[in-house]
Amino acid sequence: MRICIISDLHANFEALSGLPRDYDELWVLGDLVNYGPDPAATIEFVRSHASAVVRGNHDNAVGFGADCRCSPRFRAMADATKDYTVSVLSEKEKQFLRELPTCACRQIDSQIFFLCHATPSDLLYEYRPPDSPLWALEEESSSGADVILAGHTHLPFCRAFGERTVVNPGSLGQTKSGDPRARYAVWQDGHFELESYEYPVEVTVGKIMSMPLPEAIKRDLIHVLRTGTTS
Repeated sequence: MRICIISDLHANFEALSGLPRDYDELWVLGDLVNYGPDPAATIEFVRSHASAVVRGNHDNAVGFGADCRCSPRFRAMADATKDYTVSVLSEKEKQFLRELPTCACRQIDSQIFFLCHATPSDLLYEYRPPDSPLWALEEESSSGADVILAGHTHLPFCRAFGERTVVNPGSLGQTKSGDPRARYAVWQDGHFELESYEYPVEVTVGKIMSMPLPEAIKRDLIHVLRTGTTS
């Protein structure tokens, strides 16, 4: 069994289209939408290909008209692109986002996987760094899980905390890993690999330039895509 795990797609269909298809199952850890230009195509891809999907804070914000609770650095970008995303999605697509669960459990052979967007104790919003000792705690929602899969921070890591493994695949559509490559993770035969690949970033950039957004917002979005950094 080969499982591909992706997170934080952020409506970047060029990045998503480049994902290798050599998997048996595709699991998605949320944030299908916002920031990027192609929310509808991204939702359709996930709906057609993924066997497990959980809701992210941006999916929740678009689906329910809620606050995404983004960091100050990304607040203006999130608010502006949320308005765009809401305007181009159909009611059926927004309903799909609303109906996504906030967590999920899967069992493969003897391993139990807990899937969430942020953390087991705060499924949508908490920013928990890779080295936080909180990952070692026995949190109620993920009790009994051998593996915790989470996204949200856009920072890929794979770490053991006692008998438990915690994996963040990084962001497929808006990486913060220092270069523009799309990030994802693969589980096979009991082992994880963190992977990345190049995609045509400038195609996404061109689409962002055509979005009805303030020029300053476009510049910020493009800077993050091209550099993989927030500074």
